[in-house]
Amino acid sequence: MIGIIGAMALEVENLVRELDDRKEEKIGGITFYLGKLCQKEVVLAVCGVGKCFAAMCAEAMIIRYAPECILNIGVAGALSPSLQVGDMAIATDAVQHDMDTSPIGDPIGLISGINLVNIPCDKKLGDKIVTCAAELGYRTEKGVIASGDQFVADAAKKTWIRETFGAIACEMEGAAIVQACYQNGTSCGVIRSISDSLTGDGMDFEAFKHLAAAHSTSVVKMLLSAL
Repeated sequence: MIGIIGAMALEVENLVRELDDRKEEKIGGITFYLGKLCQKEVVLAVCGVGKCFAAMCAEAMIIRYAPECILNIGVAGALSPSLQVGDMAIATDAVQHDMDTSPIGDPIGLISGINLVNIPCDKKLGDKIVTCAAELGYRTEKGVIASGDQFVADAAKKTWIRETFGAIACEMEGAAIVQACYQNGTSCGVIRSISDSLTGDGMDFEAFKHLAAAHSTSVVKMLLSAL
């Protein structure tokens, strides 16, 4: 079984509509959609915005359904100058840019308990995602994706996250899902469509979100066919 998590309904509703033999279960206020997609058993969920909702959803999905891997899909803001609106950022690993216990001597971003700043994603899965996106004609970049409980629009903040963590994109859920997967020994991948460039040029989020959802849907379907 493959797990797929998006923060907003828009990010997974196209996939939910295409499920064969669809069933629904609710756990902790989160609806999980089960069925077959591209002849693979899948479970999909809308987690809600932010790291807490994302972690709750990932943990519930892992405990209840034991997926082989979990994919987090959605949008992100570019931190890499080479990523433009409509491109795709694929995580090699994830960081939580708003985690900070540095006053007691820890590195910024260190996650207590696992003692990591950079939480790794599955490399083979990431390589397959890049291949699928490229076959569909999408420009991609692999690298660190940073998450935090804030919508980052300030140029100085973007620069700080990029320089501190070497991140190529930032969003609000991926690192929490990656942490839940890491601690449970579940393979994980993060796929993010870029909604705004580093300089802020291009479409705004409202204009881009439907296109981003279409990009994610097509990449996920091709990936499922390849797994």
